[in-house]
Amino acid sequence: MTSLDKPTQDTGQTPPEDGHDSRAVTEAALFQAFGGIRGMVETVLPGLLFVTIYTINKDLHLSALAALGVAVVMLVVRLLRRDTVKHAFSGVFGVAFGVVFAMFTGNAKDFYLPGMLYTLGLALAYIITTLAGVPLIGLMLGPVFKENLSWRTRNPGRKKAYAKASWAWGLILLAKCAILFPLYWWADTTQLGWVLVILKIPPFLLAVWLTWVFLAKAPPPIDVFAEMEAAEQAEKAEKAERERAAAEAGEPTGGRHRKGA
Repeated sequence: MTSLDKPTQDTGQTPPEDGHDSRAVTEAALFQAFGGIRGMVETVLPGLLFVTIYTINKDLHLSALAALGVAVVMLVVRLLRRDTVKHAFSGVFGVAFGVVFAMFTGNAKDFYLPGMLYTLGLALAYIITTLAGVPLIGLMLGPVFKENLSWRTRNPGRKKAYAKASWAWGLILLAKCAILFPLYWWADTTQLGWVLVILKIPPFLLAVWLTWVFLAKAPPPIDVFAEMEAAEQAEKAEKAERERAAAEAGEPTGGRHRKGA
């Protein structure tokens, strides 16, 4: 069993002296992982532009191209600023799939269908991975917290918190799907579009807040990168000490003597 796999005692609570730091680290990690305010804007703006234009003139092509255009512009801005582009890229791909689908079927409501199917798939992924013992939130946030998968075997308290957070995300997204899919069949394009825009941010914020609550109360993450660096430094120090001891004893440090040396 390696040092990364050895179980540690789970107190179930964050040490008092580390409580404030743990909450600050959790907030920063969630902000980084989910894109913050800018990421929310990039998620909402293309769909908002589509439904606004379509509500005014019922022009599918203009609405779709405007939504795709603004998504591309936001991606280009991030590239020029050398910012993280994963949220902008996902936005462009999501809008592009919606545009292609709507253009192909000629039904403006189909602009929203790929995103709705993605939401349903993501909800199921959160639930299935949690049931399998590898909650998706832990897989997403482990590298952000520099703990990788150490929470699975060494930090049961964090594994439990990740499971709770993944359940929250899965159930919230399923509830969102339970509202949107009936509207896809029964409502018109503008009604579906405005409801979808309204449901973009509040469920997301609720899920992020619950994730923060669960993780803020969990034991702090184990920084496996710091552990590996410390182990490497200790190995170097031990090697240097052996070489120093050998030099003091008059022994060679470069290996065995050659015959006749």
